[in-house]
Amino acid sequence: MGSRLCELIFFCTFAGMNSRIHSININVTLPETMNNPCDYVPHQACIDAAERVKNYIMTHPELREDADRGKMFGVLILPNHQFIAAYSGLLAGRNDWEWFVPPVFDAQQPDGHFKQEEREISILNRHIEELEKTVAEEQKEQEKQEYEIEEYRKRVKAAKIVRDQLRLHHNLSPEEEAELIRESQFMKAELHRMKQRMSTSSPASTERERLKEERRQRSEALQQWLFSQYKLLNYRGEEKTVLDIFKERDNTLPPAATGDCCAPKLLQYAHSHGLRPLQIAEFWWGESPKGEIRHHGQFYPACRGRCLPLMEWMVPLSTTEQPSIEDHLKILYEDEQIAVVSKPAGMLSVPGKTGAVSVYDIMRKKYPYTDSPLIVHRLDMATSGLLVIAKTMYAYHNLQKQFAEHKVEKVYKAILEGKTERELTGTISIPLRPDPYDRPRQVVDYEHGKEAITEYMISYRESIVYCQLKPLTGRTHQLRVHCAHTDGLGTPILGDTLYGSKRADRLYLHAEKITFTHPTTGERISFNDSPHWKE
Repeated sequence: MGSRLCELIFFCTFAGMNSRIHSININVTLPETMNNPCDYVPHQACIDAAERVKNYIMTHPELREDADRGKMFGVLILPNHQFIAAYSGLLAGRNDWEWFVPPVFDAQQPDGHFKQEEREISILNRHIEELEKTVAEEQKEQEKQEYEIEEYRKRVKAAKIVRDQLRLHHNLSPEEEAELIRESQFMKAELHRMKQRMSTSSPASTERERLKEERRQRSEALQQWLFSQYKLLNYRGEEKTVLDIFKERDNTLPPAATGDCCAPKLLQYAHSHGLRPLQIAEFWWGESPKGEIRHHGQFYPACRGRCLPLMEWMVPLSTTEQPSIEDHLKILYEDEQIAVVSKPAGMLSVPGKTGAVSVYDIMRKKYPYTDSPLIVHRLDMATSGLLVIAKTMYAYHNLQKQFAEHKVEKVYKAILEGKTERELTGTISIPLRPDPYDRPRQVVDYEHGKEAITEYMISYRESIVYCQLKPLTGRTHQLRVHCAHTDGLGTPILGDTLYGSKRADRLYLHAEKITFTHPTTGERISFNDSPHWKE
């Protein structure tokens, strides 16, 4: 007992002296094991700690101005109702605010290698920009010369026609013929000289390309050096660099800014100070970004692209045993050409990396002799509802063509997490593309994204917000993003852990109706399957 008391006194003294360790004021039982930073429901202790962080931001104007532009914050619960906090990247231009944990590696030191090399690369950038102007001027001059050459070529051609007419219609003297020859030779020589002057290589263009290659090499070398400085401790006290973690995991390079998110900062501080992490959570503060789904005050999992490999190294990620759901796949209709099934939430449409059972696996066992790929379209693993199965190659190609030509109509039913300010009916058009650093998440990109259009209809029943969704295009996560994004309905689908929060037992999105033309009969047919969730 005495030893335990001394330990508590030491911890409390240490916490009191350390401005980065804070207290939470609620009396809740803390879990004994760490949650999964990439898949969690925020513990009440995390919610309370997040409120402390929000109050701190509110009372510090020098931080709030930058935070209001949009910033991810995180909290890590420790024993004895203590917590530490972090922010992603820089906050108000700094990474050393004392109330928050420090970065894994401080690359902001003015005299450090990173900043010195960054300044050298910035000098290269300025030289390249100056050369770009010179090259642009040279390009204009070249275009002018090309125009002059083309005009002179026309003169040469016209002069030849005149000479040919003179020779045809006049009896020229030897002197006149010699003069025509001299004129032809001179014009050809002048055209050649004009081309030679234009084809002279541009020193500015050559130097620009050399500097751009130098910049690329130095930038890549600096990025690799930086990742080699991010040395992360795991729960066993072992150390690895970010570079090695990614290389050993799947032989890839880390994405830019890996290691600067909240989760690795928090865990690194805990591991390096002998603190036992219990629960972690991250929330967004401020303005929603244009591309990503981020709402003020909402909790989000750590990103999979940058953080998941680091989390796999730093903490033992908790996993939940996936119950068998094979028996929940229902066949609603079948004939010689097609089958229509109702997929339960939590089942893959096609086989994935985890080896979990998929609709394809079940259908392949049921129809072992078909040469058809079977799966014509897909539903997200978390989405339930109707799927059409092609039992023959003829049906497969026929249905694929119908999908490609947008002749298949699908209607989904969803429950939204909250109310929307949009009209009760309307159309959403928000272009989407994959997020290469956080797959399978999609981002909004009005410049490079693919067109995605959804018709919707909102209805209210007491406190529940229902939404009928009709996708006119078939982009990945289209309905989920169109509901959650501020340019869409502005509220995520209930239970959407990618674009919302884990506030429900499942994603409340169901493919309720599908209409298409039967591959052999030509008949237009529809199938309905009401969701089985409790309303």
